Amino acid sequence: MPSQPDHDRQPASPPESHGGEDRAPALPKIVSFESLSRCGDEIWIENQGQIYRLRRTRQGKLILTK
Repeated sequence: MPSQPDHDRQPASPPESHGGEDRAPALPKIVSFESLSRCGDEIWIENQGQIYRLRRTRQGKLILTK
């Protein structure tokens, strides 16, 4: 069976809560790289005072470096 394109994949469902809560679990947010990198093939991300670089290669793969 052929694999699905990346943009059609759905996130895996989180495990069910057994704490007696009736709330639905929150699903992860999916954001396309194109919507983040409107002006090119890389973005800079700040997390807890650290700067990370996320870039797309010519082959379409993503590389995250510190």
